[in-house]
Amino acid sequence: MQKSETEFPAGKTRVLIIDDDRKLCRLLKSYLEPLGYEVAAVHNGPDGVAAATGDPWHAVILDVMLPGLDGFGVLQEIRRKSEVPVLMLTARGDEADRIVGLEIGADDYLPKTFSTRELLARLRAVVRRSVRPASDAATAAGTEIVIGQLRVHPDTRAAILGDQVLELTPVEFDLLVALARAKGRVKTREQLIDEIRDRDYDVFDRSIDVHISSLRKKLGDDPKEPRYIRTLRSAGYMLINPDASL
Repeated sequence: MQKSETEFPAGKTRVLIIDDDRKLCRLLKSYLEPLGYEVAAVHNGPDGVAAATGDPWHAVILDVMLPGLDGFGVLQEIRRKSEVPVLMLTARGDEADRIVGLEIGADDYLPKTFSTRELLARLRAVVRRSVRPASDAATAAGTEIVIGQLRVHPDTRAAILGDQVLELTPVEFDLLVALARAKGRVKTREQLIDEIRDRDYDVFDRSIDVHISSLRKKLGDDPKEPRYIRTLRSAGYMLINPDASL
């Protein structure tokens, strides 16, 4: 998620488009700017990395097929320095492409057959999930969920393991909240999909496993000997307390 301390210019939602289709960039710019967005565009991979990591953005719209460095490579470079929400575009739309994008940190995915209204809805969703109001901090204490050394604050969208703040994507965080609220009880994949579908995610069965795998890595969890997220074959996932005797 976008780090809360990042300061943005007042009054505008800043969006960077990284796509070599200049006509599409102009179309999106002319569509989004009257709606209150500040839009910039770059047209190759290396320039995309520099722009995305050099300035604060509320969201990045990233094409997979780019000259110089493809979208997956650009996303990997962005994730080394930033948790800015990334909405990926692909002309192919294959499930394999979506899985690769999700595995390396994409927040959502759209095929290039999208309508502008669909893109706007997805863009608003990733921005809304990533920006947390400062006023939420006052209510955080009352909603903290504690599991061992893990502390989850749904209101401020913060997760802390020991003394380390976890940098989670919006999807990972919402999955963690769903599991934390049901700690000690199994959540099926279908239940998890239903819970995060309300947040406008483009989810499919395999994507849940990909996000859980990424979440485990950030928790320092070994799937063979899990301390936090246990897999129950043919059933689903369960968050457990590593300090409790099982």
